[in-house]
Amino acid sequence: MAENKKKVEAVSTAKSATKTVRKVVRPVFIVDGARTPFLKARGKPGVFNAANLAMGAGRPLMARQPFEPGDLDEVIMGCVMPGPDEANIARILALRLGCDKRVPAWTVQRNCASGMQALDCAAHSIAHGGANLVLAGGVESMSHAPVLLAETMVVWLAGWAQARTLGARVKALQQLRPAHLKPVIALLRGLTDPVVGLSMGQTAEILAQRFDISREQMDTYAARSHLRLATAQDEGHLAEIETLYDTQGHFYTEDDGLRRDSTATKLATLKPVFDRPFGKVTAGNSAQVTDGAAMLILASEAAVKKWDLPVLGRIADSEWAGLEPAQMGLGPVHATTPILQRHKFGLEDIDYWEINEAFATQVLACLEAWKDNQYCRDELHLPDAMGELDPSRLNVDGGGVSLGHPVGASGARIVLHLLHVMERNAAKRGVASLCIGGGQGGAMLVERD
Repeated sequence: MAENKKKVEAVSTAKSATKTVRKVVRPVFIVDGARTPFLKARGKPGVFNAANLAMGAGRPLMARQPFEPGDLDEVIMGCVMPGPDEANIARILALRLGCDKRVPAWTVQRNCASGMQALDCAAHSIAHGGANLVLAGGVESMSHAPVLLAETMVVWLAGWAQARTLGARVKALQQLRPAHLKPVIALLRGLTDPVVGLSMGQTAEILAQRFDISREQMDTYAARSHLRLATAQDEGHLAEIETLYDTQGHFYTEDDGLRRDSTATKLATLKPVFDRPFGKVTAGNSAQVTDGAAMLILASEAAVKKWDLPVLGRIADSEWAGLEPAQMGLGPVHATTPILQRHKFGLEDIDYWEINEAFATQVLACLEAWKDNQYCRDELHLPDAMGELDPSRLNVDGGGVSLGHPVGASGARIVLHLLHVMERNAAKRGVASLCIGGGQGGAMLVERD
């Protein structure tokens, strides 16, 4: 392990001439956070749209603060697919929470890491003196992803609208074809990379082949994710969840995608989805399509003192990286490694890790990449392999495979939960990271005293 740290130190020195070392002008603290239960999409629009999910997390979070919503300097939210009535959903949330109309709010989009991007924007604003108190996070109601009309149908409708006479309308009707009525499923299109023409699941299959990850390894990892989430629920380790209430008197208290009876043997019976019939990636070893929201309150040292706020931890560093879109699942490796270099850390110096489980394969591939001499030399420009990440310190309470991956929210969720894991284990240092569709990775280093 000591050798791994020396490798990082050596490369850190070599790269310092070409990469700017970031300095935090002012410390950035995370003082509180909350999220909704993550609710699995079940073939039709769910009970809550994105704006209501955001309120479900934001209202109880703000209600317990010693300051008023109007004392916030900004509201920043990540969201990939807001509804047609949710343009700039951060502003909608801010006004519904009772923020003063003068409090600015804006929405960011970086695919799967949108929630983390919101945190990063908030952290930069505070670090450089632009704000003292920011509400930031992410939300997604994937079950409400729109079903669209094909472009041919849109063109036909335009012609129909321009037809003024009976004859023109009869002619337009004669041009209507059944194929025009074929819907475009926005969720499926959104989960496909338009540059390389691959779905996210197909990129996971590429990683399985590259690192020779077996179907059994994937299913074993997936079953473990469910087991860990079940244990976390039973032992009360998900205190960040706020109960959701719908208009019919129902309430939702837990992530409902959990399959307590999940085993590798049962998962082995599922058929591949993305590379039939020979692939390995199935619905069971992939993240669930889910609705949910997660939010955190970030504060400067001055705000912490003014309001006597508790401190969950501080954001010590962050990184964004790009890589080949067809292998986007390795994004956490590319985003996290520069952070480790800057701070002269090895993998063993991080107490706990949250790597978003887009696919079981994808997380396993990241672990294999760090162990692979050639990958670390060719792709990360290290002299040798980084080493092994201890799986007992990774996603200790489950992840996207078991609790879901609402794309706009997951980046905020993993940071919030990581801080709770560190708090209960008296840990000092943690890393949260995600792969990002389109070939990117994001990572955030958080610390506690």
